[in-house]
Amino acid sequence: MSEAEITRMKQKTTPVPLGTLIGRELRNNDKVEQPTLKYGQAALAKKGEDYFLIKPDCQRIPGNPLTSFSVFAIFDGHNGISAAIFAKENLLNNVLSAIPQGSSREEWLQALPRALVAGFVKTDIEFQQKGETSGTTVTFVVIDGWTITVASVGDSRCILDTQGGVVSLLTVDHRLEENEEERERVTASGGEVGRLNVFGGNEVGPLRCWPGGLCLSRSIGDTDVGEFIVPIPHVKQVKISNAGGRLIIASDGIWDALSSDSAAQSCRGLPAELAAKLVVKEALRSRGLKDDTTCLVVDIIPYDHPVLPPTPRKKQNLLTSFLFGRRSQNARSNKLSAVGVVEELFEEGSAMLAERLGKDFPLDSSSGLFRCAVCQADQPASEGLSVNSGPFFSPASKPWEGPFLCATCRRKKDAMEGKRPSRPTITA
Repeated sequence: MSEAEITRMKQKTTPVPLGTLIGRELRNNDKVEQPTLKYGQAALAKKGEDYFLIKPDCQRIPGNPLTSFSVFAIFDGHNGISAAIFAKENLLNNVLSAIPQGSSREEWLQALPRALVAGFVKTDIEFQQKGETSGTTVTFVVIDGWTITVASVGDSRCILDTQGGVVSLLTVDHRLEENEEERERVTASGGEVGRLNVFGGNEVGPLRCWPGGLCLSRSIGDTDVGEFIVPIPHVKQVKISNAGGRLIIASDGIWDALSSDSAAQSCRGLPAELAAKLVVKEALRSRGLKDDTTCLVVDIIPYDHPVLPPTPRKKQNLLTSFLFGRRSQNARSNKLSAVGVVEELFEEGSAMLAERLGKDFPLDSSSGLFRCAVCQADQPASEGLSVNSGPFFSPASKPWEGPFLCATCRRKKDAMEGKRPSRPTITA
């Protein structure tokens, strides 16, 4: 090849940005290309209390596009809109503040479930300090590559429709009517569960929590109902195969009209924006507009596809339980290469804060300050308690086992567990 030909070839070559080269190198190291996200939203308002959040351009490290992740959320307010608006504006920052800075991607994903719990509780405390009485459900979805993390309180829902045709529910409904475990927790914490009494002693409607008459056992806000309505979310983290999948995140206006399978089947093969509109239209056709109806559809698309590949018809068999299994240390890469396979990384739904915050607690050795596991405030040890310490410094308590809580967050924990607030007695 002559020197002139070499020169012409160099001139035809388009320079590749350094960031692109770094990204390719990182992806080659991981041997997995990152997916593309496409999304759509549709809504019909009855009371105007539904809100949503779409943030596709978040970054774990500000200014570094290689650390990008996306957030999608539904906030279904009740008894007013203030709690839904407050959660929309503050929840994400409260979650991110609970993740240690400088974490690698793997460490960040492992810390995320705990940070979601802390962020939900902190948001609830901050809203209640405003003295307003509205409340909101929350379904909060974080997508980082092929990993999906969902935190939820209330009865909004997130489903996953994989390329294998299997529909998986990533949330748990916290309706008293349908959740016996939550009914037992509420009554054990001092609440009463029953239906609305009308003249003549007849009971009507769904099961509710009294005082307040709320049909849900978990939410953000609802100061007037009681602290046994907790903001501690159910959290589930899964990893999908590189065949991709579709998330449908929606308020109960959708799910009161459509089953998870019906919602998924109604919009398969359509782009995300049109799919969201069709789900809302199908819910309206099925039940009419009886409640606010909001739907987000998010397609997680393989990097080399312009759109989500068509989903084959799901065969009625017993493969679902096989495909939705817990993490296996063996043959992880082989398992995730199968079309439609979902790997469960984490799931926890306990309403006990001590069970959700882990066992460690950060201490700044230079200043001697402990950091509250919920609100992230640094305080001297004398001004707070461990999450596992007894409410009265009883001999049976273990004051320094588990994460540290400041006095405000400790009072919140005790109230959620039905313990009466009291000043600790200190013996000499």
